[in-house]
Amino acid sequence: MKILNEQNYRSLIFSKYTTMLKSCRNLISAKDIQLIRQAFKIAIRNELNNSNSNYQAIIQILDTTLIVTQEIGLGRISIICTMLHKSVEKDLLSLEKVREIFGEKVWQIIKGLKEISYIYATRTISDSENFRKLLLSFAEDIRVQLIFLAEQLYALREADTLSEEEQQQLAKETNYIHIPFAHRLGLYNIKSEMEDYALRYLNSDIYMEIEQKLKDSKATRETYIAQFIAPITEELDKKEIKYKMKYRTKTIASIFNKMRKSQVEFEEIYDIFAVRFVIDSVGENEKPDCWRVYSILTDRYTPNPRRLRDWISAPKSNGYESLQTTVLGQDNRWVEVQIRTERMDYMAEKGFAAHWRYKGGSSDAIIENWLNELREVLESNESNAIDLLDDIKINLLDKEVHVFTPKGDLMTLHAGASLLDFAYAIHTNVGGKCVGGIVNNKNETLRYILKNGDQISVLTSSNQQPKVDWLNFTISSKARNKIRQFLNEEINYQADIGKETLQRRLKNWKIEFNDEIIRKLMQHFKYKFALDFYHGIAIGKHDTADIKEVLTAIEERPIPTVIPKEIKVVQVKKNDENVLLIDKNIDNIDYKFAPCCNPVFGDEIIGFVSIGEGIKVHRKLCKNGIELSRRYPYRIVKTQWTNAGTTSYQTILNITGKDNGGIISKITELVEKNPHATLRAISVNSAEGLFDGNITVLIDNIEHLSHLISRLKQIAGVIRVSRHDATLE
Repeated sequence: MKILNEQNYRSLIFSKYTTMLKSCRNLISAKDIQLIRQAFKIAIRNELNNSNSNYQAIIQILDTTLIVTQEIGLGRISIICTMLHKSVEKDLLSLEKVREIFGEKVWQIIKGLKEISYIYATRTISDSENFRKLLLSFAEDIRVQLIFLAEQLYALREADTLSEEEQQQLAKETNYIHIPFAHRLGLYNIKSEMEDYALRYLNSDIYMEIEQKLKDSKATRETYIAQFIAPITEELDKKEIKYKMKYRTKTIASIFNKMRKSQVEFEEIYDIFAVRFVIDSVGENEKPDCWRVYSILTDRYTPNPRRLRDWISAPKSNGYESLQTTVLGQDNRWVEVQIRTERMDYMAEKGFAAHWRYKGGSSDAIIENWLNELREVLESNESNAIDLLDDIKINLLDKEVHVFTPKGDLMTLHAGASLLDFAYAIHTNVGGKCVGGIVNNKNETLRYILKNGDQISVLTSSNQQPKVDWLNFTISSKARNKIRQFLNEEINYQADIGKETLQRRLKNWKIEFNDEIIRKLMQHFKYKFALDFYHGIAIGKHDTADIKEVLTAIEERPIPTVIPKEIKVVQVKKNDENVLLIDKNIDNIDYKFAPCCNPVFGDEIIGFVSIGEGIKVHRKLCKNGIELSRRYPYRIVKTQWTNAGTTSYQTILNITGKDNGGIISKITELVEKNPHATLRAISVNSAEGLFDGNITVLIDNIEHLSHLISRLKQIAGVIRVSRHDATLE
């Protein structure tokens, strides 16, 4: 910024202050101006006392305030907060004094801004817990985020005075935090400008190249636009429709993104500008008038039906309303056209902030719902903060899908949301008990991806509860947070059971339960936290015999690296290795099939030498077997099958499907007719059109099992059939 003398500075400050008041004259009263003037006097006094002639800081405050009023459209409270924020941040003014003079709301917002400034001073925004605190400050009052965005936009506009390293750091932060929030808040102009600055400082060569090409093609572009709009404006005038016509060239960043996405050069992008018709219409005439203009447009130019976006009937969740289409203009060039009313245009330009003007100074229900959801997610201490950070950022930038409840109420979710996301959006309890749903009169599973216009009824069951794999097909912050919260609570519950189990065992073994004992066990089993160790006991990861051995060992004795004598081992000449052969005729070998994975003849298997329980045979891909191999490689025995003989092997199949009536009978009938399978047990949970159950069968070998699974999948209504075990998929 150019250095001026004192008189010029004072003149410039007065000019900016007057401009600021004029820019918000429709948003403030005479009484408001008195409070604003008082806040400005305090800011000037503090800055000048802090430095002999710190006029630059005062100009920065005024320029930021102009962004708050002119470009975002906020009023008295936000203006006062913007003026006083730096004084509080520099400890030139106390928060208590702010509360005393300007009231509780100003105090709350400035407090949030000060907390954000402190977080930024640490330069660790990417730290997950700091990111959580940052978002919590935003969630307190939406104006905290809006003022902060204004300050960041000012910093970008003045970034030419910074070093290259500082510019890139600012650009990275802008990409990481501010652009997603500007998008979510509907501040598209600010978002676009920030994207351009970020590209300029991170990829200056590309930015300059596109900027020059836009300058070179400006005259041609304007000539084309004049030809394109001429027949439309003529028809609008003829029908006496009042309107304003605007056009804009796409931002450099959006052009670059399109070039990269489509793998084309600048010259191959035809829709680098958009035309906007802003209609003078209010109230109930808004929608019909917009469609009238659409009709005039499409009578003259052929529309692309796949590019029609009706955000008038179903506005975006940030309040954006517009009728948007792409038509084929002269020379076969596609042109994007937006049709909206003056109110819609103001809302689109100012985003969420516009609600203060159109809602009489109060925030809209859409804003409050979003903030409440954000607060709920952030205030949960159960969520992993890294996961939280990813979820929030994804949800800020995602496109949207519009669906309906059975009563016809419209709900807006992020594009890619599943039926389970929808259930959690209704209520946490509905999500946690969801077993599927009815979409457009058809039964669908939890994984169903929502489509625009779907009408959805959620099906629940009292026996249902959240599962780990639910995180694989949910995208909303609320759903993922609630699922993780339940799973963490479940782990705590299981850990309590594991701890009680250990205490009972120690009592039976006449060993005292104390911290030293627990540390010894955690060290042996390689745990950092006692909670994880207790949970491992609860889920059967550790045999009590192993625990007893660790505690009762008087001196260190090596675990045998050879198979005990009582276990029969055959040497395979092929590779001269000791291999345990599993054979129905070998009756003097103490081995068991592990119930966690239920090996069947033909599976790849391994043996684990346990203490006091012989050899346990696991499938090679069994999660527990892999963990045992990692911890105790010297106790793993290579294991093979010899021949199938006539022995049958027990396994469990998990089946999910639509309860179409009689489907359970069809399943049992198919199994019973299979000559190579014997049905031992069946357990089914059915709720409102869907079922999930397990069947236990005896089977000869893996080939017959695969055939049985294939036949079961062919039954009409069966959605999924899989082995119920602990193997890696």
